[in-house]
Amino acid sequence: MTFEEAMDYALTLPGTEPSTSYRQPCVKVNGNGFLFVGHEPQESFALHMEMTTKQIVLETHPETFFETPHYSGYPIVLVRYDGLDGDLIREMIRRAADWARAKAPPRPRKKR
Repeated sequence: MTFEEAMDYALTLPGTEPSTSYRQPCVKVNGNGFLFVGHEPQESFALHMEMTTKQIVLETHPETFFETPHYSGYPIVLVRYDGLDGDLIREMIRRAADWARAKAPPRPRKKR
């Protein structure tokens, strides 16, 4: 699944909207980003998800999900473009959106 395909799917989920994060495209819900380019754009995209789910997918599907030292300890998992199980990837995108939807909206930034 390419990043564009992942974004297209994510944008079919309730309340999602296209946005940017660090000047890169992402998908947000409730003001919270959950799908974004990440630091390995040649091989993967990133999903923001709760830590328990992250640990489960890293252990059970290492051919599809991984992390780099940059994301270690953070609730973000990388999804390989060549991951073979599109249904699983879509399910994890949906779960990431649900988790972001349940979080409080981000606080407005203070103007300097």
